[in-house]
This record gives sequence, structure tokens and C-alpha cells, in this order.
Amino acid sequence: MSTASRLPGIAFTDHVFRVPLDHTAPQGEQIEVYAREVVASDRSEDTGLPWLLFLQGGPGGKAGRPLGRDGWLERALDDYRVLLLDQRGTGRSTPATRQTLTRRGGAKEQADHLAHFRADSIVRDAELIRRRLLGDDRRWSVLGQSFGGFCTLTYLSIAPEGLDRAFITGGLAGLRSSADDVYRAAYPRVVRKNEGHYARFPQDVEAVRRIAAHLADAPAVLPDGGRLTVEAFQALGLLLGGGSGSGTLHYLLEEAWVEGAAGPELSDTFLAGAQAQLSFAQGPLYAVLHESIYGQRSVDPAGTGWSAARVRAEFPEFDARAALESGAPVLFTGEMIYPWMFDTDPALRPLKETAELLAARADWPDLYDPARLAANEVPVVAAVYHDDMYVDTADSLETARSVRGLRTWITNEWEHDGLRVSGGKVLDRLIAMARGEA
Repeated sequence: MSTASRLPGIAFTDHVFRVPLDHTAPQGEQIEVYAREVVASDRSEDTGLPWLLFLQGGPGGKAGRPLGRDGWLERALDDYRVLLLDQRGTGRSTPATRQTLTRRGGAKEQADHLAHFRADSIVRDAELIRRRLLGDDRRWSVLGQSFGGFCTLTYLSIAPEGLDRAFITGGLAGLRSSADDVYRAAYPRVVRKNEGHYARFPQDVEAVRRIAAHLADAPAVLPDGGRLTVEAFQALGLLLGGGSGSGTLHYLLEEAWVEGAAGPELSDTFLAGAQAQLSFAQGPLYAVLHESIYGQRSVDPAGTGWSAARVRAEFPEFDARAALESGAPVLFTGEMIYPWMFDTDPALRPLKETAELLAARADWPDLYDPARLAANEVPVVAAVYHDDMYVDTADSLETARSVRGLRTWITNEWEHDGLRVSGGKVLDRLIAMARGEA
């Protein structure tokens, strides 16, 4: 099924595909996967344009909704017909949320269902779609941002015959890194991002301590009924991984207080802003599946087991209450997912037991094939952000050395969101590299 529409500078076609929930049982239950085909308006009839599949970051993130030739699409549409994929469970694909998963039954049935929503299933969806849109013999290129880059490595591991070229931005996963390895490397990077934020905005040290002290005594209620505990407040550090995130966090803190009838209280403006950053209502799979993207039987044979929470205990500098007692700055955390989030966020509460079962799951298949990657023949170019808070640079470079023919561009000009905010410059550089022009 497809429908066509136009916006300034682009023509797009909506596609809906029926795919197996479990690709090992193709005659079993089917779900829908949505994708938006985008082409420059003046090239909409050019059937010879090569295709570029975009794999969104996440997990659990839908593809962007373009309003015209904006962002990286401006550059991509010079050369490609682009397919923006809503990965299974997201956007206009068959949704997987607290509202829909209850129809599956109890927590075990929900967890078993969601076990089919990792990178290997996303790649098999993409291959099925490629064959339906392009035919068996025509390849396409892929652009993977962040988690989309992880998916691209899986693509190169299980179906490289479908790919012409691969572009990766901020998404070279450690092929043999366990979840514990990932978080042991991540917490020190988050410390450095905190140090950078407080060096930029030294007044925020006391501003954050004041809010944290208030929340440590009395968690606040967010507009959606969620609870803003001191730990939830620390999770606003997710912002620090983006180019403008430090400024966004500072401006949020600026409006934290109002003078109420009984004295100073946290403002509605601040609480609404915090909720906008912390709620998983629009992307619950990000929380539910986050640690599973690292789960592989060969490196996590016992499951991931709430790795971010366990490893955090090895970094006592993130203990907000201890920092308040000692006079130290209160540190924000990063993109880590913690069990308590399934108590404080109304969108996640119904999925708490399901998340527990997924965290304990010990039979995750491997997502990468190191031997096949070592023999790779698909041209691959990757942007590695030197100061990336989300993806470890050392892991990225080790992976780059492990994939035959992969070329890297290492830069600190951009943060993790460089593809989105660079106005096409990051993608332009990668395309030039793939052509041997840079």
C-alpha cells in the first residue's frame, strides 16, 4: 500500500509492508512496517536514482518527519532517493507501547514479543523491503545514525549482499563489548561532559545542588503524574551529549524556581521542561530495549541484568546525596536506563515486569559476525566523534580496524548529533570519502 504527497522541495510516498514478526517463522504472525520514500521534487520521475535507506538512532526511535529539504536530507537528495524507515514498533509501524502490549497477555508474553525487536529483526525487515521495492538484484546504500549504525554493522554481518555502500555516523558499536564494558567506559565520559558543562556555566553548580537538595527531601510531581526524584533529575544529563544540549540544560535550570504562597517552589515551566526531556511516552522501546542492544550470548551469557545500574555503583561520584553532604557538584548521568524509571514514568510503569524479564534474558543471539566483517567487501565510511558521550571512541576505532575496508573520519567539530545539526556537512564528507574525493 502506498500514497503520494508533496512538501516544499520534496515529493514523498508512504509505504506499508507486511513482515513476519519472527523472520524464522515467515508464515506466522505478521506486523506492519512503515517507510516514507523521499525524493527531490524535480527528480521524482527519475527511476534510475540510487536508493539510500536511513536507519534512525534509538533504539525505539521513529524516523524523522521532514518538512522540506532540510538537514542532512538537503545533501542526500542531491544523489539519492531516500527511504525513511520507522523501525518495527515505532511511529506508523505496528506500535509496541503500554497501550498495545497488554493485548499480548502478561509480562512473559510481552517480553517474548519484544525479543523480536532488535537489530537483527530490523535488518531482515529492511532486506524484505529492499526486495519488494527494488527487486532481488538491485542494491541500496544505508545511512545509520547512532543505533542505526549498530544496525548497519548487523546488516553487514547477515545480509551484505543487499548493500552497495554503508555510511555510519556516531554508531560503530563494540563488536565484543559486553553491556558492563559499555557502561564502564561511559560513566567517565559522562563525568567529562559534566565538567565541561560546569566550566561553561559555573553558576549551575549551586543551581543544581539547590534543586537536588529539594528533590532529595521531597520528589516533585510532574504534569503527567510522574515523579521527579533526585535520580530522575540527574537523568537530564542525557542532554549533554548533543551540540546544544549544555545550553538547553542551562536555560531549563534558569527558570527552576518561583515564589509560591509557602515560599520558593519548583516552577511549572521547569517541571514541564523536565518532563519533556524525561518522559518515554513517545518512545517507550528506548527504555525497555536499551540494554538489549548490547546483549549477545558470546559476551553477555547471563544477560545484561540492569548493567547501567550495577556498574554505576563503581562510580560513587554519581551519588547525588553524597555530593550534597560533601559539598561536591551533583553530577548528571547520561543515556543510562535504570529500573527505577519504570516506577517514576507513567508511560513505563505497566512495562516494569516486562523490562525485568528482558534484563534477565540470557539467550540473546549475537548481532555481529566478526569473521564476515573481517572479510567485508561493501565500501563503508564512518564518522567517529572524538568527544561522543554516547558511543565509546575506543570501541569505535577497534571496530573500524575489524571491518575490512572501513574508513573513518575522526572529528571533534561535531557532537553525537552532527548528522542532524551540520546542515548536510557530515553526510557530504562521508559521500566524498566513499567516492575517493576526501
